[in-house]
Amino acid sequence: MTTTASLPTPARQLSNPKPSSSHTTTSSDVNFQGLRIPRGPVTVSLSFYKAPEDGAPPHNYVEPLPGIPQRNWLDDRTDVTLQDLRGQEQKFTLDNNAFDTFQNIKSGMDRDGFEDDKRIRSVYYPEVEKLLLENVQGAQRVVLFDHTIRRPTGNRNPVTRVHIDQTPFSAAERVKLHLPDEAETLLQGRYRIINVWRPLNGPVMTFPLAVADSQTVQDVDLVPIEHRYPDRKGQTAAVAHNSSQKWYYWSGMKNEDRLLLKCFDSDESVGQWGRVPHTAFTDPRTPEGAVGRESIEIRALVFG
Repeated sequence: MTTTASLPTPARQLSNPKPSSSHTTTSSDVNFQGLRIPRGPVTVSLSFYKAPEDGAPPHNYVEPLPGIPQRNWLDDRTDVTLQDLRGQEQKFTLDNNAFDTFQNIKSGMDRDGFEDDKRIRSVYYPEVEKLLLENVQGAQRVVLFDHTIRRPTGNRNPVTRVHIDQTPFSAAERVKLHLPDEAETLLQGRYRIINVWRPLNGPVMTFPLAVADSQTVQDVDLVPIEHRYPDRKGQTAAVAHNSSQKWYYWSGMKNEDRLLLKCFDSDESVGQWGRVPHTAFTDPRTPEGAVGRESIEIRALVFG
């Protein structure tokens, strides 16, 4: 699905302003159905990249093959302190940090609607396009090319390994794959890949999402991983731990919250900030009885 705006629209529309004052905690947003929502900084174990012991280039089979390990690289589990974005959302932007937050976003979809793929595309996709066109600086055209729903009972569980969905190579390949007739022209202008993430049964208390401030992530930390599909090859990036990295999470994300994750930006003036490592994580403060997290992420090509 493609939507085009006649002119770029400024970021941070007044209809959805960032909070201008510090967040004040109330009993209503600390407790949900008798369970206390974890807030504030927390130290957790995250899974980073460790190179294959045989020195081979890292790769992953998207569809596992009999008798062959699905991936050949290892995990480096490291304790990291996550700061809470709640109450300081206004400090972060896509251009400066490669992630952004939006609150009080209404939707025409209820939870049951996300069981229907056609409704997702006909109702929720246009909402996401509108959000991006109105709030991503310079965006003139949006092409949504994929979405993933994660549920405890589904076949797509939260990804508990630090990663970035795209590399410069795979971002360009996405343009060629989804817009082959226009790719040569589009690749000469600015193009970005942005994921829009939200819970379906918030507030989130299990497997919340952690993000790294892209300004604190060095290029040497990023390792291209070849993804081997039956009919093609793609890439994502694994992430090695670096003590300079600063990590955050957005406590108790609600269904009306939207977290934007920029996976690639062709604009070299902000290119260093054009990719955000992220991962689901286990919060040791998760209250007993908390429901499993359900979420949807939409992936978008943004031109302009």
